[in-house]
Amino acid sequence: MTYDGLGLAGFDALPETAAVESLLACCTSPAWARSLVAGRPYPSVEALCEAADAVLAELDEEEIDRALDGHPRIGARPDTAASAREQAGVAGAADTVRVALAEGNLAYEEKFGHIYLVCATGKSGDELLELLTARLGNDPETERRVMRTELAKINRIRLGRLLGDPA
Repeated sequence: MTYDGLGLAGFDALPETAAVESLLACCTSPAWARSLVAGRPYPSVEALCEAADAVLAELDEEEIDRALDGHPRIGARPDTAASAREQAGVAGAADTVRVALAEGNLAYEEKFGHIYLVCATGKSGDELLELLTARLGNDPETERRVMRTELAKINRIRLGRLLGDPA
């Protein structure tokens, strides 16, 4: 079931199971979703987004890995409408960029042990490749922090769509 455009009041009124399900479409960490549902009602969309950021910051690495499981590789065939929207800039990328992204993804995963996650919304294939190349120079601890920041950005965009708030 899709919940896009639900509104904050609609989200707060959902039965617990449906509310968790709606949040799992934003971020596939069950602990994140359950924690946000437990915090209802929220006085504003911003309050929900701030809670989402705070919960994400406290998740252990295993739970972060669950969140990463909900994202395809940059440049791979998107498996959800949200991923397709977010990676729309890659669709028109030159074949050389797509090949370089695929190769970069593999190098990234080998180095860091998880997928290259970036808030791709509004970025071209060239921009995403440039970011990937730069991030390959990070040490694992720095990169894990960067990845968590990118995940928080993606979660905010998806929460905005869920609640019908484009901001």
